[in-house]
Amino acid sequence: MSFRTTPSVDYVEDVSPGSGALPPRAWYAASDARSLSLNGSWRFRLSATAGAEDDSFAEEDYDAGNWAEVSVPGHWVLQGDGAFGSPIYTNHLYPFPVDPPFVPTENPTGDHLRVFDLPSDWPSDGGAVLRFDGVESCARVWLNGTELGEFKGSRLAHEFAVGELLKPGGNVLAVRVHQWSAGSYLEDQDQWWLPGIFRDVTLLHRPSGGAGDFFVHASYDHTTGEGTLRVDSDVDGRVTVPALDIDVATGEPVTVAVQPWTAETPKLYDGVLVTDGERVPLRIGFRTVVLEDGLIKVNGKAVLFKGVNRHEWHPEHGRALDLETMREDVLLMKRHNLNAVRTSHYPPHPAFLDLCDEYGLWVIDECDLETHGFTEQDWRDNPVDDDRWTPALLDRAARMVERDKNHPSIVFWSLGNEAGTGRGLTAMAEWIHGRDPERLVHYEGDWNCRDTDVYSRMYAFHDEVEKIGQQLDGGTLKRRELPFIQCEYAHAMGNGPGGLADYQELFEKYERLQGAFVWEWIDHGVRHAELGYAYGGDFGEELHDGNFVCDGLVFPDRTPSPGLIEYKKVIEPVRIEGDGANGIVHVTNKQDFADLSALAFEWSCQVDGETVESGSLAVPALAPGESAEVKLPEPPADGRGGERQWTVRALLADDTSWAAKGHVVAWGQFAVGARPLPSFPATDRPVRDGDRITLGPAGFDARTGALLTIGGVEVGATPRLDVWRAPTDNDDGAEWQTDTRYGTLWRTLGLHRMRHRLVSVEGGDDALTVRTRVAPAAREVGLDTVYRWTSDGERLRLTVSVTPQGDWTVPLPRLGVRFGLAEADRVEWFGGGPGEAYPDTGKASMVGRWQSTVDGLQTPYVRPQENGARADVRWVELGGLRIEGDPEFWFTARRWTTEQLDEARHRTDLTAGDTVWVNLDHGQHGIGSQSCGPGPLPQYFLKAEPAEFSFVFSTTR
Repeated sequence: MSFRTTPSVDYVEDVSPGSGALPPRAWYAASDARSLSLNGSWRFRLSATAGAEDDSFAEEDYDAGNWAEVSVPGHWVLQGDGAFGSPIYTNHLYPFPVDPPFVPTENPTGDHLRVFDLPSDWPSDGGAVLRFDGVESCARVWLNGTELGEFKGSRLAHEFAVGELLKPGGNVLAVRVHQWSAGSYLEDQDQWWLPGIFRDVTLLHRPSGGAGDFFVHASYDHTTGEGTLRVDSDVDGRVTVPALDIDVATGEPVTVAVQPWTAETPKLYDGVLVTDGERVPLRIGFRTVVLEDGLIKVNGKAVLFKGVNRHEWHPEHGRALDLETMREDVLLMKRHNLNAVRTSHYPPHPAFLDLCDEYGLWVIDECDLETHGFTEQDWRDNPVDDDRWTPALLDRAARMVERDKNHPSIVFWSLGNEAGTGRGLTAMAEWIHGRDPERLVHYEGDWNCRDTDVYSRMYAFHDEVEKIGQQLDGGTLKRRELPFIQCEYAHAMGNGPGGLADYQELFEKYERLQGAFVWEWIDHGVRHAELGYAYGGDFGEELHDGNFVCDGLVFPDRTPSPGLIEYKKVIEPVRIEGDGANGIVHVTNKQDFADLSALAFEWSCQVDGETVESGSLAVPALAPGESAEVKLPEPPADGRGGERQWTVRALLADDTSWAAKGHVVAWGQFAVGARPLPSFPATDRPVRDGDRITLGPAGFDARTGALLTIGGVEVGATPRLDVWRAPTDNDDGAEWQTDTRYGTLWRTLGLHRMRHRLVSVEGGDDALTVRTRVAPAAREVGLDTVYRWTSDGERLRLTVSVTPQGDWTVPLPRLGVRFGLAEADRVEWFGGGPGEAYPDTGKASMVGRWQSTVDGLQTPYVRPQENGARADVRWVELGGLRIEGDPEFWFTARRWTTEQLDEARHRTDLTAGDTVWVNLDHGQHGIGSQSCGPGPLPQYFLKAEPAEFSFVFSTTR
């Protein structure tokens, strides 16, 4: 006798999108029909495999009293203190064998139970719909013991008709959720794998004659200033828009004068769709999106996207976001001058799109599709080129478009991300073009632009972007006639990204280049009691991609990173330039639609970084693209002979929905004259007394020439040449960039373990000279370094001369001196601030007088790395010392060494020591964004070449 046993979970590995769900339709937050949120505490049972438990838990009399509880929306692996498994992070590798459509038997499966009563006034007529807004990755649903169906498509809404199954009390909703399914092969996005019911679950009453699906068409004719509204509805009704005196039947177009919707001027009109059984509120934005003259145009004008990619993330709740967190994202974007968001790599919670409509952001809405892991086998068996999967692809496209089609903020539908090419994608594009010809279609993987309306790329280097702008990039004829965007660029991982200003210069120079989207919005750090924030590998994953998941413009707690501050400056909508010597300001409106009437301008004059006078500045309400020259007042007289400069700011003139009056939108800064350099006559001579040398206020070790004290300030470690920095994520580069990963090249050369050989200590009539050679073990290259100390009796000057020896084939990480102070807490400086800056990340660095603590100078990157350098410093005071530079310098101060910073994997690995380590740098290598994109441009290289720089030390006590 033979037999065969197979699990009764075939639906898990079925390539179809599922069964039982209703056709997709437009999503709306509320109407006058009743609804009941089923969010909250659910009973929960976790099994190791998909078929470990039978279906009896779905029966009405099942006793789940001994089950655990989880919160819905939520991910079970982020609840239960590890009792329900752990998150898994991979960038593109599937964390299971690639054997489509099969998944491992080890398939964590969460059974969820929710018992609920209907409100006492729940209507008895009509029907009801049960809606799931997001479940990862496959769900099977029962209500009161009756199976409703099963579905895949984690970031997509699914609805089930349940009216006949409801009863007044004791309704039992059972949901079985599988972590892995055939759908997982379509959801290989660069993010944490997090199973669970992570978006809202809602019961919706559907009254007789209630609204079904509807499509709001609201176009705008920029030549007449009129908008045309037509609302197509499955259920006949009327559409009213009181502000426009519109009252028409569904399906009937009406044309009236309107104010158009744009991301800069997000005008929405409140309307109502009224059917026999329901009133549905509408928020209508009139705008027209076309591809014309090889450009993306909205309302007749080409737009320039200043965008960001946004994954949904919360450090405690994962992709389960509440409305206020979503609002916080949008407000931060608006306050930092962003005008566009790509919903990487799936449709977001629909409430986020409501916010984009309200506050004004252009949106690329992306389908829940990525098969990136198939690159490991040269795309063999890729589902998007396998006809068996096409129904699932079309279902995902339809569920995105139908759910989100009434949002004016959406200008592009994106087919997905990094899924190769294939017939399934073509089928999706054809369906979308047919269903919604009023928007454009995007997909980055289609370099020949067979299915898309835009040429889109990721991480194209600056030189290639310029060729594309000049239409010298080749490609098919169709591609050459299309506009270009970078749907991902400037990888915001760790310290960086660098090169933003250089990209923006190209985008503004060439019409074909219509902007870009930084990767990405937020670091996906998971809050962790011991590590601060955890990343890939911290949960013992079999495969992981480390901190590659922490690559955002905001930290996990949504604190803006220096990268976001830099991006705000680079993309500011008003350019403010000036001729400080002649007191002239050149103002340009860089917006596409709005004039400058919403802004007020003010000037201030600084002497040595301190504001001595300020006032308002009359700037015309320039139209988009217009410029004007405005005369500044005469600068105030200054008898100190200090450094003078102008600062001009553009501020919000009144409160807006996204920021308060006075919010700084843009600024410019320019010098009145050249910086006066400090004079330093060397008058004292070094005097040796036993094992000590005295020079002015300073004492030195006579044998080594090491600086010991300046006045009453003890120097814990003498200033000596330093070229090492704890490599940034961008220094270390992506693993596929093997030939130019600077962190690796620096380590190979040994720059992290330089040795210092004392050559001589020489005392002369006016100087103490210490000669050394600084070099790595096992290499012949080195840096001949001379420290020349002089004094005017009260101050001490150090002049460092560096001469490279040997064949230096790599740039230096930094070039300067490092020393230690026994005591230092408060820091004040005159130079760039308030935050960090490096050669290609310094546009947001404003020259002024700044103060901080030593701890406040640190930038809390999730993975510790080089950070905190302040640029263009004239002088700094800390630990009882004042240090002036000739020329300007970078300074860094921290309570741990660079070596300790380099060794740390998490912030909690860093422990403050007794010494404050100070770096005074003549040069820093650029940052770039080579953690995924290009490295620093050549002009930001710190080449190993002869250099000389000086610092003047004095005491402040």
